[in-house]
Amino acid sequence: MLTQFRPALVLLAGMTLLTGLAYPLAITAIAQALVPAAANGSLIVKDGTVIGSRLIAQDFAGERYLHPRPSAAAFSAMPSGASNLGPSSAALRREVAARRSAWEAANGGTAPMDAVTASGSGLDPQISPANAHGQAARIAAARGLPLAEVNRIIAAHTESRWLGLYGEPRVNVLLANLALDAATPVAPAAAN
Repeated sequence: MLTQFRPALVLLAGMTLLTGLAYPLAITAIAQALVPAAANGSLIVKDGTVIGSRLIAQDFAGERYLHPRPSAAAFSAMPSGASNLGPSSAALRREVAARRSAWEAANGGTAPMDAVTASGSGLDPQISPANAHGQAARIAAARGLPLAEVNRIIAAHTESRWLGLYGEPRVNVLLANLALDAATPVAPAAAN
C-alpha cells in the first residue's frame, strides 16, 4: 500500500500545481495581454471612479433613466440568481402583474415581457429595444428632450445579434443612461 501512496501524493501535488496554479496564472496573463478591459470586468470609469460594469445590471430609478429588467437578486452580485418560481406559481403571477401595472402606469402602452420578468441571473445589463423605446416618452418628458433624440440615443446603444445570428437585439441600460446624462447633465442640486 505504501508503494502506491507515494506516487499518488506526487501526482496530487503535480496536478494541484498544474491545474490550480500554473493554468490559472497562464490564462490570466493571456487575458490581461489580449483583452485587459474584459479581463478586468469591463468596468466603466468616470472621473477616476468606477461607476459600474457593462456586464452587470444596476438599479436605476427615477423618471430620467431607462429602468433595467427586474432582479430577483436585488441587483446584488453575491446572491445572484432567479427566483425559481415556476410558471404555475401564484406568487410569480402576482409579481408579474404588479410589475406590469407599475411599468404601464409609468410608461403607458403594453409592458414588454422583459419589463415584467426577472432574468435568470438577476443581473442582465440589457433590455429589449421594445422595452427601451417604451420608456422613451417618460425619459424625454423628464429630461426636456425631444422624443426623437431619446430614441436616437437608444438606437445608438442597441447591440445587434452576435455574428448576426445569435441572441436578440438589446440595449445596454448603463451605457444608454450615461449617454442620456451626457445629453442633458443633471445639476448637483437636482441629483439629490
